[in-house]
Amino acid sequence: MSTIHQAAQLGFSAGAQAYARGRPDYPEEVAGWLASVIGLAPGKRALDLGAGTGKFLPLLLATGAEVAAVEPVAAMRDHLVAAHPAVTAFAGSAEAIPFADASLDAVLCAQSFHWFANPRALAEIRRALKPGGALGLIWNVRDESVPWVAGLSALIAPYEGDAPRYGSGEWRRLFPAAGFGPLGERHFPHSHVGPPERVIVERTLSTSFIAALPAETQEALAKSIRALIAVSPELAGNDVVAYPYETAAFDCRKIG
Repeated sequence: MSTIHQAAQLGFSAGAQAYARGRPDYPEEVAGWLASVIGLAPGKRALDLGAGTGKFLPLLLATGAEVAAVEPVAAMRDHLVAAHPAVTAFAGSAEAIPFADASLDAVLCAQSFHWFANPRALAEIRRALKPGGALGLIWNVRDESVPWVAGLSALIAPYEGDAPRYGSGEWRRLFPAAGFGPLGERHFPHSHVGPPERVIVERTLSTSFIAALPAETQEALAKSIRALIAVSPELAGNDVVAYPYETAAFDCRKIG
């Protein structure tokens, strides 16, 4: 029986709307990565695993592949279905993928693999992939070389607890993985442009372990974030700002 980390279950259930509004999309280069590296095209079958509210689905659908989604948190899945009614969304998990053996050309995990980075999930992904099928992992990662972004990370850090994070690198311990080829890695610059309240404040409040906090704690953190915006030269007084990210994309293929 698979379990969902408490931060994901509580935070994503409470914060699905904020997640959909505040999270960035993906840079243009990802479309090329999906086609040339992952190999998606018409006639291929792809799964968005841990699909959340469906932020990655438009890029997958644009490849012309047949696309389905798996998302265990009901509130996130409900938002996905409302936004993408043509996509079949399942209430499965990484440890119990509702597809037959060797039935998928690709499994994509966008902002999600760190939540289920364990041998059982990886074995289940391998089971569902066709021989030569691709596993793709992708994250939008805060660019902490920018001082105000580093300051934002410092405000968030006390609340992380034991929530799995891309930045911890724990997920990498699974690789190299039995039954998979080497892990490829690419990085693309990216930014999320929009009003600071949406792309900085709402984005931060959509973080799982933040969204799981009591309302008064969230509001106190939001007040601190707005104070950071007010004293940061790149942000203060601007109606539109650019939140800098680096998009990290990884791939490997099922052997045999």
